[in-house]
Amino acid sequence: MELLIQNLLSPVVLCFLLGAIAVWVKSDLEIPDAIYQALSIYLLFAIGLKGGVAIAETPLTELVAPVIVTLILGVVTPFSAFLVLKHFGKISRIDAAATAAHYGSVSAVTFLAAIEAAKASELPADGFLPALVAVLEVPGIIVGLMLANQKRAGGIKAALHEVVAGKSIFLLLGGMAIGAFCGPEKIAGIAPLFIHPFKGVLCLFLLELGMVAARRIGDARSAGARLIAIGCILPLVHGLLGTTAGILVGMETGGAAVLGAMVGSASYIAAPAAVRIALPKASPGIYLTLALGVTFPFNLAIGIPTFIAFARFLQETLS
Repeated sequence: MELLIQNLLSPVVLCFLLGAIAVWVKSDLEIPDAIYQALSIYLLFAIGLKGGVAIAETPLTELVAPVIVTLILGVVTPFSAFLVLKHFGKISRIDAAATAAHYGSVSAVTFLAAIEAAKASELPADGFLPALVAVLEVPGIIVGLMLANQKRAGGIKAALHEVVAGKSIFLLLGGMAIGAFCGPEKIAGIAPLFIHPFKGVLCLFLLELGMVAARRIGDARSAGARLIAIGCILPLVHGLLGTTAGILVGMETGGAAVLGAMVGSASYIAAPAAVRIALPKASPGIYLTLALGVTFPFNLAIGIPTFIAFARFLQETLS
């Protein structure tokens, strides 16, 4: 309960709530699309830079096991999401596959919120975690598109190009390469722009996401109780699995909790872009509503504190 309250009272979550309140009271608050895009570009590139610097400082032997387990989780989670959505959610194969692609991928903003929560809980987190964001982004989308079993010429190929060449992966990998090549000393010169203002920019980004999520509450109601329940259960199950895997491969307590939050999250940047191209018949009212309107706020409020508490419990039990 203390962790839950601590997370709910963090600036990141409160900014998300403020955005939602702005919609509910019908405020004229708006963040122009150009500024929203600039904020997302900044955050993705900054994540990549920090991850690259951490890679430069981390021995390769310490990276191998976390990367392998992250890849495995990126394949397992879309399969489990697909089976649950299709059989329990009672939705079509194409909608189940499209939504599974979102749950197999990762939300970079959930990752950032989890990092801040781990810091607030004074838990050590592995520096290479941003690298795992890039590793987790792609496999789930590929598996989800394959599960759709659509024989549409060029569809999946075009979608995969959208994922790899899209801004999320491009900026993450590009920033990571620059950070790894330059190392901490050279990156220190641009730290006043990309490191120090990071939390403030994240708060502005969450303010906009709060407004977007609040506008989708009506969609969530129409999605039905079964899908809303799935949107809460899947991140919890996947997140606990990811947290356990992180502890077992020797990650720090905070790092394992953050990995759990990543695995339990649902993408709403890279995955929608790929699904829109490869599976045009899939319903955005299902996959976007669940990813952004249900799972994202659930993780901010309940998922992240749960993963942190579970990581602590596992670490104490095994030590």
